[in-house]
Amino acid sequence: MIKARVTVTLKNGVLDPQGKAIEGALGALGFSGVGHIRQGKVFDLELESTDKVKAEADLKAMCEKLLANTVIENYAISID
Repeated sequence: MIKARVTVTLKNGVLDPQGKAIEGALGALGFSGVGHIRQGKVFDLELESTDKVKAEADLKAMCEKLLANTVIENYAISID
């Protein structure tokens, strides 16, 4: 069993209205000095494979086809 985490974030230069809303809300809650917030998403997966090379290739394919919109998002894969 292979455990993996895929982190998807917006590319630099892509507007992030949710990040801006979080930044404003934190300021309204009294948290000063917090800025440039970018939001993203995390996927934790378990793969039945024991072959890390194949698992990484499969995870990249999953990201390219479904988990990330590669036009506006970057992704990072970590395998335990």
